[in-house]
Amino acid sequence: MGTLDLNHIFLFIAVISPLLVLARAWRPEGIFRGWRIAAAIVLAITGVAWLFFREYAGYVGGGAWFALLLLPAVGLRKASQLAAHGRYESARRLTALLQFLHPTAQVRDQLQLFQNLESRGRAGDPIQGQSTPQDRERRLRNAPAVIAFILLNVGAFCIELWRGALINPVILHRLGALDFYAVISKGEFWRLFTALFLHYNLLHLVFNLFALYVLGPPLERTIGTIRFAMCYLIAGVGSTAGVVLLTIIKIVRPAELVGASGCVMGIVGAWAGFLVRHRHVWQARQRLLNILLIIAIQIVFDISTPQVSTSAHLCGLVTGFAIGLVVAPKRTSF
Repeated sequence: MGTLDLNHIFLFIAVISPLLVLARAWRPEGIFRGWRIAAAIVLAITGVAWLFFREYAGYVGGGAWFALLLLPAVGLRKASQLAAHGRYESARRLTALLQFLHPTAQVRDQLQLFQNLESRGRAGDPIQGQSTPQDRERRLRNAPAVIAFILLNVGAFCIELWRGALINPVILHRLGALDFYAVISKGEFWRLFTALFLHYNLLHLVFNLFALYVLGPPLERTIGTIRFAMCYLIAGVGSTAGVVLLTIIKIVRPAELVGASGCVMGIVGAWAGFLVRHRHVWQARQRLLNILLIIAIQIVFDISTPQVSTSAHLCGLVTGFAIGLVVAPKRTSF
């Protein structure tokens, strides 16, 4: 919850993402050397930009991150998917283009592999672990609650555009932004709910919905649609109610808040609680470590971004964690 500075977000990504790559690719041998070099270059470009033109450093570093880390990673994954379906020529062409951005031994070896497969003119066995576009569509169809919440947020944003709430804080307040004084003095408790579907701008909406799209479907498939919907809403109301409570006891200052980030952090918390409870299940501990990494990154981002409501995120996280500890799985494997 809170307004977002695009330059600051890109700067955060351009610093944290390469550091994570360096942490995961610390091994001196193997295919990781190229990723270490790319991560170091992104950090160097970001550092130089920060020294000489700080107000644009995020855009410069973000551009370097996009070109040297994100595009190669996405491109290599796409090339593997193409090869998994026997489209070796397309995979070879894509990998050849990636050589300009990521000229490493890994890309050269993969290019050679696709060339050999193409020359043989035969389809290989499907590559394990790769998902097809049909698989992704099927996963989304199995997450009706996620789709519903995405549509509700988009619909609410359209109303904001229609009413002019993005440029007029008074209208945003009338639509249901969380206001401490309105909740306590006037008893407008409905704001605890309506604020969850409002956003300050398009960037704010996109970030929250992207996080919901990534994190929501796996949890919904695991615990079921009804339980997921209840988790989303209860965690969201828990985040707004928590902010009001913290304001009453003067831990945080009164502020008008909107956004679905409390709900999203509730999903993260629910995943953490669920995995703690079912830590004996295969891969649960590894997934829990991934969730803890997400939480750590979010906390660092909140601390470094004064416009963001850290209290709302933490309250949603704690509420979701409590739900995750008690919710039962829809199926035994996840």
